[in-house]
Formats: sequence, C-alpha cells, structure tokens
Amino acid sequence: MIIAMYARGRSMRAIQGFLLEMYRLEVSHRWTSSVRVTEAVIDKACEWQQRPLEFMYPVVFLDALRVKIRNEGAVRNKAMYLALGVRRDGTRDVLGLWIGQTEGAKFRLRIVNDLKLRVVCATF
Repeated sequence: MIIAMYARGRSMRAIQGFLLEMYRLEVSHRWTSSVRVTEAVIDKACEWQQRPLEFMYPVVFLDALRVKIRNEGAVRNKAMYLALGVRRDGTRDVLGLWIGQTEGAKFRLRIVNDLKLRVVCATF
C-alpha cells in the first residue's frame, strides 16, 4: 500500500499521516524514505518478473515502445518490451517487461528464451 501511494505521487508526510489516521501506526520519516520505498519496489518488481508462468498461453504478443529513461543524470531513448499472454479462457496476463537499448531481433530472442525458462509454452 505504501508503494502504491508513493507511486501515485503522495509525499512521505502524507503517507505517514495516512498510516497514523487509518491504522494508528506512527512511522518515522526515515522508515518511509524514498530509498526504502524504491528498494521495496525493485524487490517486488524482480520477484514479479521472475515468477513462474502458466503452462500454456495459446497466444503471446511481444511489442516494444520507445521511452525516455533517466540514467546516471542523462536521459536516453530505450526500448521497453512488453510480453502479453492470452490464457485459454481469454483473460490476459502481462508476462514481463524488459528494457533494451534498441528494438531488435536478438533482444526479442532473449525475451522468448526467458519466457521459455519460466515455463511458458506457446507457438511462435
């Protein structure tokens, strides 16, 4: 919940106030610091990205979007890849997100291999 509030732009003071009001939980500014929140987000994202997948997705979409990413003080254009699997019942599942330097077949092959290792069975 703290991560979601932080991601929506709530200040640390607002998050502290919410926790105090709703749960009577006092937390220090240090506890809710952006560094800790960022670490928690990164940990959860890595866990999600490496989760086991269903045995079969009859359809898998793979696409890339050009995005600007700030890294070490510079803004660079990169390719953000998204893999979307469609289950047998028609519901969709985001299989993963990857960031590559550019769009290309080699990086797409790396994504497909990653999906195979996570037990995706699909026809490409």
